[in-house]
Amino acid sequence: MTFNPVFYITMLKAVTRCLWSNPVAGRRMMSHHVPQNLSGKVAIVTASTDGIGLAAAEALGRRGAHVVVSSRRQANVDKAVSLLRSKDIKVIGTTCNVGKAEDRDKLINMTIEQCGGVDILVSNAAVNPFFGNILESTEEVWDKILGVNVKASFLLTKLVGGGGDIILYYNFFFFFFINKLYTGGLGPYSVSKTALLGLTRALAPDLAHSNIRINCVAPGIIKTRFSAALWENEGVLEEFLKQTSIKRLGQPEDIGGVIAFLCSDEASYITGETITVTGGMNCRL
Repeated sequence: MTFNPVFYITMLKAVTRCLWSNPVAGRRMMSHHVPQNLSGKVAIVTASTDGIGLAAAEALGRRGAHVVVSSRRQANVDKAVSLLRSKDIKVIGTTCNVGKAEDRDKLINMTIEQCGGVDILVSNAAVNPFFGNILESTEEVWDKILGVNVKASFLLTKLVGGGGDIILYYNFFFFFFINKLYTGGLGPYSVSKTALLGLTRALAPDLAHSNIRINCVAPGIIKTRFSAALWENEGVLEEFLKQTSIKRLGQPEDIGGVIAFLCSDEASYITGETITVTGGMNCRL
């Protein structure tokens, strides 16, 4: 199809005239109203007292879900629960180190006992105890990274996957920047996140038999404490911004909304996919 600039300019003018002549429609399109399309659902979000995890919990809660937050430290859990309740979100919380079987069991059992079941799992927890030449990484490093970043996500999936209507989300935390632009020093972590691609694809057809959907979200660099080493480095940040169409860092809320969408009925035909949220980064999988 031949590009016709006159056609596109004409269409843009027509849309603009429509918005100006129908201000109600314009306000509706630009509204910040959040539909309560997850009312009655119970959502577990791991590592959810800060950053993307907290933003995901808030986005799900604002849409009506009863949210269960968790973190390794009780003080962080208490702070997150207080914050979310101040925003009229139904929430409970508990400490949980997803790398420990007893903590995973506690998280699921508490949710079932206090909320009646689990409808949504957002597997957000991740660690990176190593930075350097990948050939210098130890067996202990690999056990830690793969145990938390990959194995724990799979085992949590098994724990909640017995019923129907479970939405699983695996966070790829700045996957693209690590794998495409800045791989130095983050080899084991990068491998663990790449493994979630295969895990999602492998689980999707089997989980579909139980009416369960599973998807990944792959953010660019999001401005969180966890990624501070990247966005606080002016050289790295400048290179990142060169690669994006939207010339700014992502915010946790940018990811939270995408997660909430994937957990809604509007995404009922999406499974086994990786949704990229990178501000229009030039590189792709």
